[in-house]
Amino acid sequence: MKPIAIFRHSPGEGPGYFATFLDRHSLPWTLFRIDEGVAPPPNPDQFSALCFMGGPMSVNDDLPWIPLTLDLIRQADARGIPVIGHCLGGQLMAKAFGGTVDRNPVKEIGWGEVEATPAAADWLGDAARFQAFHWHGETFSLPQGAARILQSVHCTNQAFVRGPHLGMQCHVEMTDTMIQSWCRQWAAEGVPASASVQTPQQMQTDIDRRIASMRVVADRLYGRWIRGLVNP
Repeated sequence: MKPIAIFRHSPGEGPGYFATFLDRHSLPWTLFRIDEGVAPPPNPDQFSALCFMGGPMSVNDDLPWIPLTLDLIRQADARGIPVIGHCLGGQLMAKAFGGTVDRNPVKEIGWGEVEATPAAADWLGDAARFQAFHWHGETFSLPQGAARILQSVHCTNQAFVRGPHLGMQCHVEMTDTMIQSWCRQWAAEGVPASASVQTPQQMQTDIDRRIASMRVVADRLYGRWIRGLVNP
């Protein structure tokens, strides 16, 4: 089987639980370290799917790999190759499909409840709401042909589906190690704790239970997404 290409845009924002899920299902994957200067491939033909992780940059930044990535996503869409995106990855997908990425009304950092829409039934079953992890200041609009499947009080578009593609604003791939690492960057965000921003202590309270609960939902999302993988 062709591998799944995973694109990392920041050293601290690797595939996390997504890679664990793929390994558990014996699905091969390869990592492109964009943050180390590796360029995206010119086309997606060698892969069964594409996965884009998060990152501190904006998709509106003038970075050389962003136009290449947007083109790669559009090529994958034209070939029926499924794409999945986490946070920045979801924003890249939305922009590639004709949506926009702008500042969210508030920064959203830490654990927060997201709610499934009726369009989520095929992806989430009876999971009506759950606690997801968040770390973003921007968000995407819904591109043409997309359906919102997750929403929250602080961010209307938490996830969308478009054919075989799944773009997420929230982070369901988190591990405890990743959360602890990100918490060390909390002060650099320059925002006080609020209804949408948790402190590092709040984020790490009851962390094992929270992660285990989120992984039930992650398994459903990832499990539904891999049904669209393109085999050789």
